[in-house]
Amino acid sequence: MTVREIHRHRRWHFPHLLLLLITISYSAALTGVSSETDVGGFDYGEALSKSLLYFEAQRSGRLPYNQRVTWRDHSGLTDGLEQGVDLVGGYHDAGDHVKFGLPMAFTVTMLSWSVIEYGDTLASTGELSHALEAIKWGTDYFIKAHTSPNVLWAEVGDGDTDHYCWQRPEDMTTSRRAFKIDENNPGSDLAGETAAAMAAASIVFRSTNPHYSHLLLHHAQQLFEFGDKYRGKYDESLRVVKSYYASVSGYMDELLWGATWLYRATDNDHYMSYVVDMAHQLGGLSWAMSEFSWDVKFAGVQLLASMLIKEENHKQHSKVIREYKSKADHYLCSILNKNINGTNVQRTPAGLLFVRQWNNMQYVSTAAFLLTVYSDHLRKSNSDLECHEGTVTPDEMLVFAKSQIDYILGSNPMKTSYLVGYGPKYPTRVHHRGASIASYKDNKGFIGCTQGYDYWYGRSEPNPSVLIGALVGGPDHLDDFVDRRDNYVQTEACTYNTAPLVGVFARLIELEEQKLEEEDVSLVATYKR
Repeated sequence: MTVREIHRHRRWHFPHLLLLLITISYSAALTGVSSETDVGGFDYGEALSKSLLYFEAQRSGRLPYNQRVTWRDHSGLTDGLEQGVDLVGGYHDAGDHVKFGLPMAFTVTMLSWSVIEYGDTLASTGELSHALEAIKWGTDYFIKAHTSPNVLWAEVGDGDTDHYCWQRPEDMTTSRRAFKIDENNPGSDLAGETAAAMAAASIVFRSTNPHYSHLLLHHAQQLFEFGDKYRGKYDESLRVVKSYYASVSGYMDELLWGATWLYRATDNDHYMSYVVDMAHQLGGLSWAMSEFSWDVKFAGVQLLASMLIKEENHKQHSKVIREYKSKADHYLCSILNKNINGTNVQRTPAGLLFVRQWNNMQYVSTAAFLLTVYSDHLRKSNSDLECHEGTVTPDEMLVFAKSQIDYILGSNPMKTSYLVGYGPKYPTRVHHRGASIASYKDNKGFIGCTQGYDYWYGRSEPNPSVLIGALVGGPDHLDDFVDRRDNYVQTEACTYNTAPLVGVFARLIELEEQKLEEEDVSLVATYKR
């Protein structure tokens, strides 16, 4: 807690403030570090605000009057025109300009889940409206893309031709061909995840925009029915996605995931029965996971199902419910290094979770989110997490989640914040076409496909525009990081990296406020003595 934070959070009487300042200064003198560092000087409120800004930088389409990321302009205004459908809008997934449906839907699901769990804190920080705008930018696009009950437009643009060019989105000359799934070209994974996103978002908008909420739920139910009836992997129907967002885990996890979110959105036992009755057939109880991502949803299904489906209310399903909980516990215990037989998630020497080399931070942010949400669930039920290597309390789970977030924000050997724009040092050469080329607002001259590579891609200078709030891929297994534009394994950021952070930042703000309240009580007692 910094002096700045004291003034922001609490109205203090002078004697109380004086006593606290003396205490902080004395503690800092003992440890030989500044009070900012010693008392945990990460500003989670600032990190939250910046993380939500990132989604505005990733927007495709006609930008609104209140667009805050001013170096961006309108783009993709003819998306879908070739196929006779309006597909303007949505998000670019990363540093290129293809609109991939599967990661976009997962991004919206995680943003919605963040608001569902921590909406009050988001409101108190003034960021709820920005979070709702980020969600709605995605769901408005999904409504357009779902043109009939059994048709969902899955992608706009072609990854191969897109990657041949280094252009700003405002200058795009690459193919904007659109691709769809339908009865003859199924994609249960994409349909299931989009159903989950729209069901979760329907909960978010239920009180503030009930008509829109109902519309989202209607689309979600249709998409789930479509995905369940016409089964198949979307990357088998649409080979164009296979090199970029292949559905390695298949579609079974997304069907369970979509049903779980529909149960949460409707409280309809039909969806609960699906999650329970199809648990074995669709692999919900077969897989003990150590990752949760845009592709692999089993851990999310297992955790959410064990939170939502109460054993005491559904005793006939108690065996399946306990199995879901057991698998959820396995995931969490593997994250916490409390499993046996080599099933724990690897860590770097400095303690960062390390799942794989390419864009590892996506797994860190989702793990931190699930740990945070489940720790709150256990706390409310007065329970602990039971692992093979010991019991973990909810507070200990949250402490570990916080350690991962603090690593992201700069508590790491590189002393670098991997959240772009946060802190004194962060990546400045992010692998991102729009940010790495002079802003269209400043230079409206056309920049061609190869011109971008020739004049902008290989530059050693920092990007002209800062991609604020982007969570880059991050360091390697030894905590090393090279800030180079062509090092896309480490310097490219994705929407689904940042989305889970929104909820975790909100929870850490709550944690700080709780500590301040406890310090209030302690200081008053000390002063009275």
